[in-house]
Amino acid sequence: MGRVAWPLRPLPDGRGEVWRWDLQRVAELPAARAVLRSRLGGVGFPQDEDQAAERLVLAFDELASNALRHGLSPVVATVIAGSGGWLLDVSDRDPDTMPTPAVGRDPAQGGLGLYLVARLAVAHGWYVDEECKHVWACLPTTIEDRQPAYT
Repeated sequence: MGRVAWPLRPLPDGRGEVWRWDLQRVAELPAARAVLRSRLGGVGFPQDEDQAAERLVLAFDELASNALRHGLSPVVATVIAGSGGWLLDVSDRDPDTMPTPAVGRDPAQGGLGLYLVARLAVAHGWYVDEECKHVWACLPTTIEDRQPAYT
């Protein structure tokens, strides 16, 4: 099987409220997820009641943990909460390594986060800006009308 790549695409234009986390360690992710859930509740997506919001939290966790485990610090996770959906952008200081979904690995060994995010997103990609690699995904605010992005 050939190498599966996360698509090289520029970040879409996003307008809306911006939430940002500067992350150094995986151990910071539970607190970041809690803050994200709280902020989502504050803009009308109640915690534990909205599946689209939980999908955003899951995508946030997957992309941020990938950057912390496989990229170089500092990692910056940004969520733009706009009227058409959420734009999630996670950057790290390893511009020379592209995000590559696992191929031929037993699912029990993990490494399927990029596939998962691609299935949850309506669009996804990555790009390099100066000394940073950015991995991004656009997620809908509702699940009913979602058309998944395929890699």
